[in-house]
Amino acid sequence: MRRPAMTDRAQTRPEGKPWIMGIHAYVPGKAIGADGKQLVKLSANENPLGTSEATAAARKAVADSAEYPDPDARELRAKIGEVHGVDPARIVCGTGSDELLNLAAQGFAGPGDEVLFSRFSFSVYDIAARRCGATPVEAPDNDYATDVDALLAAVTDKTRVVFLANPNNPTGTYLPRSEVARLHAGLPSDVLLVIDQAYGEYLEADEDDGGLELAAAHENVLATRTFSKIYGLAGERIGWATGAPQLIDVLNRIRGPFNVTTSGQAAALAALSDQGFVARSRDHNAAELARFTAAIEALGNHGLRPIPSKANFLLVLFEGEVSAAQALDAIGKAGYAVRHLPGQGLPHALRITIGKREDMDAIADVLRQLVGGVP
Repeated sequence: MRRPAMTDRAQTRPEGKPWIMGIHAYVPGKAIGADGKQLVKLSANENPLGTSEATAAARKAVADSAEYPDPDARELRAKIGEVHGVDPARIVCGTGSDELLNLAAQGFAGPGDEVLFSRFSFSVYDIAARRCGATPVEAPDNDYATDVDALLAAVTDKTRVVFLANPNNPTGTYLPRSEVARLHAGLPSDVLLVIDQAYGEYLEADEDDGGLELAAAHENVLATRTFSKIYGLAGERIGWATGAPQLIDVLNRIRGPFNVTTSGQAAALAALSDQGFVARSRDHNAAELARFTAAIEALGNHGLRPIPSKANFLLVLFEGEVSAAQALDAIGKAGYAVRHLPGQGLPHALRITIGKREDMDAIADVLRQLVGGVP
């Protein structure tokens, strides 16, 4: 049987869609120096205290790896709901919160639509918008922080999704509850507000931005969280989101059917049961972040400026004679990997994860010597 004649085609090979080819692939934090040597990794905002008993639970779960994991993560969702006071039926789990951020854009935006976020936001937002053919739109920042008025001014008839990271990555800046509520109140009801709370557990109780409450009370708010940061489970790739039933239904329709592994579900369950580890991690971060910030502030006369952070990292601006690239090289030679982000419009800055006390002291010493400060 002869195949029907095909029309002439200009292409001679499969080509990626133009909106996909516009994506700059995500670049993870480095852990190896230019000479191939392993570095102390302070480039990916991982927990320097490791993890709690979750590791043992995950290792035990490998014995069940011949069977598919629970596709609905029922036990994990029940535990998340118990810890956070959220209805488990309004929770969906994902392969890290990254998967859920991408699904939020895919489920509610497409070609001809706009996805809005603040300048200097998480780089995945731009990728998520382009993946579904939508147009990413950046609103101006306010000295590296999210500007609610600028975001609202950038909303158009084409806006379908607004991403807000709070605290923000890579700047560490934070919007209080009143500003998050004002942002939501100013958005059209058919625009989805995604509140990315990846670093939410590093906030004190009185700093809660109200994201989970907004997600419980409104039909156009999705709040996302991750186990990769304070819980120390970055290698297991587990995240979750909560929102109105119709939002969760959309994400469930397009997520992977077995997206969270058996070991990941077991690890997250164990981690949720050890809130003492979470508290210790928060306390360690608060103490070392304050010490390191003070050390950088002491170098202000030499052009170094820390952006006030509520996360587990500090963004340091190099506004004097010493450049961020020079500092990156010096820190690398001292055995540490930190994050340089020229691709996000921050060639003059380094994002430095808060590690152990000796690590932060060592980096502060490198910077002090580099700029000619007092040892």
